Amino acid sequence: MIAHIQGKLVEKTPTEVVIDCGGLGYEIHISLHTYSQIPDSEHIKLYTFLQIKEDAHSLFGFADKKERELFKLLLSVSGIGANTARTMLSSLQPEQIIQAIASNDVGTIQSIKGIGLKTAQRVIIDLKDKVLKIYQIEEISTGSYNTNKEEALSALEVLGYQRKNAEKVLEKIIANNPAATVEDLIKQALKVL
Repeated sequence: MIAHIQGKLVEKTPTEVVIDCGGLGYEIHISLHTYSQIPDSEHIKLYTFLQIKEDAHSLFGFADKKERELFKLLLSVSGIGANTARTMLSSLQPEQIIQAIASNDVGTIQSIKGIGLKTAQRVIIDLKDKVLKIYQIEEISTGSYNTNKEEALSALEVLGYQRKNAEKVLEKIIANNPAATVEDLIKQALKVL
C-alpha cells in the first residue's frame, strides 16, 4: 500500500493531480475538498489510497488522513464505489458527512448527486456506529422522527410538492409532535400544503 506521496506538483485539476516523485509522475484522483486544500506551492504531500481492480489500478489522494479514513469507510458500504465516494467528498466537507451520519440526517446524504434514499439510509445504517467510535462523537439525540420525516418528505415529493416547502411544513409539525408517525406527518402536511 502506498501511504502517501510527496513530491513536485506537475499538474492540478479539480479531479486529479500529477506529482513527480523521483522521476515518476503519479496521477492521483482527488476530491474537490482536497483540491481546495492543495497549496499552489511546488512541493506537496498527499495521503493516498490505492484501489486495485481487474482492469485498473487507481490512486486516490487526500489532503489529510481524516478524509482518507472517511473515504475508506464509504467504500465499505455496499453500492458505493470509489467514484461515488469521491463525489460525496467533493459535494460536502468531510465534517458535514460525518455529522450527517452521526445525526441520521438522510436528507443531507441524499442531497449528493447520485445518492438515492436507500443508499443514503444504507450509509447511515452501516457507518453510524463506526463514525461515532472513530471520531469520538457523542451520539446526537435522534428519534425515529428523523427517518419518519425523510420518508414523509419523499412521499410528498412523489405527490408533486416542492422539497423545500414540504420540509418547512414537516419541521413545524415535528416541533409540535415529535413522535408523529410517517402517516401522521403526511396527513398533516397535506392539510397545510
